Amino acid sequence: MEKLTFASKVDGWLLAVILGSALVCLAATAPVLAAPGTARWPIALVVLVGVGLPLWVLGSTRYTVTGTELRVRSGPFRWRVPLRDVREITPTRDPLSSPALSLDRLRIDYGRGKWIMISPRDKELFIRELNARREAATELHQDRR
Repeated sequence: MEKLTFASKVDGWLLAVILGSALVCLAATAPVLAAPGTARWPIALVVLVGVGLPLWVLGSTRYTVTGTELRVRSGPFRWRVPLRDVREITPTRDPLSSPALSLDRLRIDYGRGKWIMISPRDKELFIRELNARREAATELHQDRR
């Protein structure tokens, strides 16, 4: 079974906040870098965290469904959710921190009290694919017992 990758939906306001904060960070560090005698490495660290990390998250947040698991990637962060452990998928607009770039989210409950919220651009296709592969993974797991 081939793997399918879904891009994250991105809310316009969040895109504006991320890009705006990156510009503010660059604008704030530029005068310090221009000052003579300034240690460059602390400023480079600030730019890396203040500009690089948000842009990395923005450019890499995606969800991959394989035959056995859901792989979530967002910048340096990674999650693996076994499909056979998925108990429930519900729409939500919960603003808690999660690997989702939109408030139009899906909450995936799995395992024992674990959950993750994601925001695939094509939610209907994502749910259909996840459910079909979840059923196949559960049947395969039961057959192996």
